[in-house]
Amino acid sequence: MKAALLHIKNFFQSLHLKKYARRFGFFTLGIIALLLLACGGLSIYFNQNKTEIITKINSKINENINGKFHIGDFHYKFLTGFPNFTLALKEVEVKDNQWPTHQHTLLKAKEIEVRLNIWSLVHDEINIRKILINDAAIYVYKAPNGYSNANIFKPKKKKAPEDQSDTETTIDQIELNGVHFTLNNLLGHKLFDFDVDRLQSKVKHDGDNWQTDVYLNTQIKSLAFNTVHGSFAKQKELKGTFAVAYSAPKERIDVVTKGLKIGTDSFDIIAFFNLAKGNALFGINISTSILWQNASNLLSTNISSKLNRFNLKKEIEVNCDIKGDFNAEGDPRIVVQAIAKNNELSIPDGLIKDCHFKGIFTNNFKPTAGYNDANSAIILTKFTGEYENIPLTIPQLSINNLEKPLATGNLSSDFDIERLNQISNDKWIQFTSGHAKANLAFQFDIVDLFITKPRFIGKIDVDDASFHYIPKNVRAVKTNIHLDFTEKALLIKQIAYKHNKNTIFIEGEIDNFLNLYYDAPEKMIVNWKIYCPNIDLKQFLGVLASSQKVKGSAKTAKRPTISNHLRSVIDKCSVVIDIKADKINYNKLVATNTTARIQMLDSKLLIKNGSLQTSGGTITFDSEVVPNGKNYAFSSNAQVNRVEIASFLKSFNNFGIQSFSPNNIKGKLTSTASVNGFINSRGELISNSMRGKLDFKVNQGALVNFEPIVKIGKFAFPFRDVENITFSHLSGQLNMRGEQIDINNLTISSNVLNIDVNGIYSFGRGTNLALTVPLRNSKNDAKLATQAERDAVRERGIVLHLLAIDDNGKMKIKWGKRDK
Repeated sequence: MKAALLHIKNFFQSLHLKKYARRFGFFTLGIIALLLLACGGLSIYFNQNKTEIITKINSKINENINGKFHIGDFHYKFLTGFPNFTLALKEVEVKDNQWPTHQHTLLKAKEIEVRLNIWSLVHDEINIRKILINDAAIYVYKAPNGYSNANIFKPKKKKAPEDQSDTETTIDQIELNGVHFTLNNLLGHKLFDFDVDRLQSKVKHDGDNWQTDVYLNTQIKSLAFNTVHGSFAKQKELKGTFAVAYSAPKERIDVVTKGLKIGTDSFDIIAFFNLAKGNALFGINISTSILWQNASNLLSTNISSKLNRFNLKKEIEVNCDIKGDFNAEGDPRIVVQAIAKNNELSIPDGLIKDCHFKGIFTNNFKPTAGYNDANSAIILTKFTGEYENIPLTIPQLSINNLEKPLATGNLSSDFDIERLNQISNDKWIQFTSGHAKANLAFQFDIVDLFITKPRFIGKIDVDDASFHYIPKNVRAVKTNIHLDFTEKALLIKQIAYKHNKNTIFIEGEIDNFLNLYYDAPEKMIVNWKIYCPNIDLKQFLGVLASSQKVKGSAKTAKRPTISNHLRSVIDKCSVVIDIKADKINYNKLVATNTTARIQMLDSKLLIKNGSLQTSGGTITFDSEVVPNGKNYAFSSNAQVNRVEIASFLKSFNNFGIQSFSPNNIKGKLTSTASVNGFINSRGELISNSMRGKLDFKVNQGALVNFEPIVKIGKFAFPFRDVENITFSHLSGQLNMRGEQIDINNLTISSNVLNIDVNGIYSFGRGTNLALTVPLRNSKNDAKLATQAERDAVRERGIVLHLLAIDDNGKMKIKWGKRDK
């Protein structure tokens, strides 16, 4: 190691190295001396030929413009750009001949640095190697009549081949620093405005063709293809390198850039611009992976104002194609394609998770209808996701006319219906099991970007659904529902509803469903056909109960959700039910072959044309049941025909009468009634609540051990069998007033005695009955041929007038007439 260092030291100290170092130093000094002499010579040349050089520059410029070129001052920059001749022009202005009219200066620069080829100057040619423009404003103006101040440049005259030379004027490099560029096209309503921090371009010429790589760092003030709708990429920084090529035969510029920064995102861009007279077509294609909000903020206001109502959580792949004419009014043609994978889509109506789709936006949906919002469309294909926990598949969705958007498409879904529990914030219905499938063609308006009035055609099938409808406290298990949406109606098929031990088979139809559902739910009539093999009627009275309060959000929603609207429709619509039941149980009443039409309006239940068989006879009726607090108020008009009176009374708990039991009376009852009263929540008649009128007649009747008659009999007829009385006639008119009943013309004709009763019978206190009892034995009256004959002998002989009155809660019999 020491030997090597010693060898190097000896080399640098050798006479041989010192001789060559001395020669290299003299050579370098000579080069510097020559450079100084050359620069000094150029300075002397400029000073001696300043006037001539300026004259040549002015002459060259004036040859190519229709306007005025003004230089405030100029000077030669010593050593700058050597070996080129560098000239600095101060306070430069370029104006076209019509500047007094529009007053837009094409170019105003504090300094323009021009580097000229020395060899060309010696041969009386101006060959500009480089132009640097510093602290300048470039304003390209196009008037509504098509005139542009950029037309200041005269068309280049083509020279004959023999006149062409290798020293034609060219510009090899261009550099801009601190330049404000504006292109204001009033004819096409376009405004491009950039603050160019730096632009560098080195041009390679191939005859009239040229190409260059342009480095650009600029702030976009405006990139408006239509000033009515606003700017693209407004207030965004643009930074990158462009590969630019010009084709003279095509009079077209092509631009390609990779990784161009616009704001914080990178873009790949391919573009072209036609420069031929009368042909200002252009095309720009942009590709990137970008966040939705970032992409939206790069678009014009008319588009971004709509897109900002949506959002995608993750980046999407986007390709945007813009084609137009700088001379044409209105928007260019815009086509945007996007691909989203495993994303979350936020829409004004909610959130769609696990979202996948391919999307296309175009502002020229119909090729002949122009580029505008009314002719714009968004088309989504292969769309899948979960909306409020419900899986959705949409092969294609089309949203047309963004001024009045209308969406159409096909939707399918397959899910367990417990997922529906997450849709409702107020928890008005809870599902515990079941499965649903839906295949629907849909159409809906979009108002302020919210889904409005969706319309469906197709089918929804629900199998084995179990749920709790909380407002009415209705629970159901293993319910099957099949819905068929048509243009004219909603068909509800094959519903098998199970509740406790009851099974109900239901089919229904709602005419004009889609219109009334949204616009007039109170006019909507749900027509049901219900068949019940066996049903306990009391278990279904809960359907009529007042809605229970359910817990919900403390804040009121700004707009109704699907769940809120559905509940509102259920509450407002009318329901008409044609019911048929093989067997109905109500308390102790057992009825068969029951038919009726039931109408449910709000919480009111109307029963019309009811008919049933019970207790050996038939009953026809019309009724109304309305919730009243914790109970139900009912009213009914009924006709009873030949029912077994004992069985019938047992079915209704003897209507609360305590003074006799159904075992006291036999026979077939025929009656007409118009009554009202109350039923409790268990479906039982509330004692003493009945009011109304009842006319009745009993055939083949018998009164067995009826206490009031037995008491009278023991008092008046000790030798007759008053404990077993058979009737040839029993009829009367009753006016029920709650606890008391007005008895009018109660006529009893029997084998023991005849009795006429009038007055008041009370279930509690206040009984006051007048009894007319002929003492004659009526055993043979039934053998008389006519009613007139029986009436003639009815009160022969001694007649007793008795009163049955209340005595401290007990019935007391005494002599007297009621009117006395």
